[in-house]
Amino acid sequence: MRALPSAAALVLAAGLAGGTAPLSAQMGMQAGSPPHAMQGAVVLKAARMLDVASGRMIPNAMLVVEGGRITAVNPSSTPDGAHVVDLGDVTLLPGFIDAHTHLASEISASSFTEAVTQTPADATLGAVKYGQRTVMAGFTTVRDFGGDATVAYGRAVERGDVAGPHVIPSRSSIGVTGGHCDVTGFAPGIAEQDWREGVADGVDEVLKAVRYQVKHGAQVIKTCATAGVLSMEGPVGAQQYSQEELEAMVEEAARHGLKVAAHAHGSEGILAAVRAGVASIEHGSMLTDEIIAEMKARGTYLVPTTYLVDRIPMDALPAVVRAKAEYVLPFARASVAKAIGAGVKIAFGTDAGVYPHGENAGEFAIYVRMGMSPLDALRTATLNAADLLGKDDRGVLAEGKLADVIAVAGNPLDDIGATKDVRFVMVGGRVVKHVGGGMGGH
Repeated sequence: MRALPSAAALVLAAGLAGGTAPLSAQMGMQAGSPPHAMQGAVVLKAARMLDVASGRMIPNAMLVVEGGRITAVNPSSTPDGAHVVDLGDVTLLPGFIDAHTHLASEISASSFTEAVTQTPADATLGAVKYGQRTVMAGFTTVRDFGGDATVAYGRAVERGDVAGPHVIPSRSSIGVTGGHCDVTGFAPGIAEQDWREGVADGVDEVLKAVRYQVKHGAQVIKTCATAGVLSMEGPVGAQQYSQEELEAMVEEAARHGLKVAAHAHGSEGILAAVRAGVASIEHGSMLTDEIIAEMKARGTYLVPTTYLVDRIPMDALPAVVRAKAEYVLPFARASVAKAIGAGVKIAFGTDAGVYPHGENAGEFAIYVRMGMSPLDALRTATLNAADLLGKDDRGVLAEGKLADVIAVAGNPLDDIGATKDVRFVMVGGRVVKHVGGGMGGH
């Protein structure tokens, strides 16, 4: 296992490399002692910093970080002995939040047999690999739907054992027998699941399923309110849980202080989930005026996952799955545009894993193309996503917040594509990426 070095050591390594730091330095890893947080105060300097709350671009920015938190923003003086990291001509931003990822896997031609060919250990190793890609892309928090693997991975990140984003895991998604959250397409007796793995029918089993996920690490409950694309069951938009079952799920989750995220494509299932009180609709492929009105009245978020429309590998899909994708994805893109135009609350989410991990920032440009300003697009992955996750300790660069800080080349308010060029990433005060730059002094 390799350790997370101090900011000073990492920046020095980058400077000695003469531009781009070697992979070990970019990943914030070095051989030797166990991982550790940085000691003492660190001052980050940059040409610009975006205040996502006010929308102001602040020149000649400076952040002071100590103990994993931001302790000062543009102070008149800096702590004695602080390490000064001058990042140069970049824009400081809050670390991005992706509210819909699947870190344990990535779609391929073998994805539809992995349920019977791979083990939980394979999924955990995948989470480490894909989580590192994600954090290197500037995403410092994810809400992930990936089973025990990402529960364990998230704990390892918080201990400092591995590099990666903070993980808000759901453990197993909850759905009906034979539905989108079940393992479908195999003969009877193969990969059968029950409420422990989230396959639950009727109110009583739904309650047990929620409680079991919470017992084993869930920080959010995910349900499949409708059928879906990447499964072998029937029509992609068909409602799968009744109103009574959805309401029981939301009520039980709330008892544990958790929110419910509802995968939902078809209109009837979306409306049922919104009326049941879910916090967010994932995908929302077939929105109607009635649904939009309900979402706005209740403050329900839409998590669009729309970048995947351009990047899903159609040739890797079985014929029945590809037919569903080709049917529903045009509706999905139109629904996102409609929701943005109507002022539905949007939280950034990508379904990463359905397309290659690390490309998460591609979602921003789609929002801007559909009518969002670059600032509002950035807010979906900062202020809005933090609000959806119930995490008021992140999503903005301000005193007292987690030191989840990234830097991108250029000005993303002028060109949202700058979000793809991430030069620096800090997660909870640990530097995990620094490309170029050098030591600014003490």
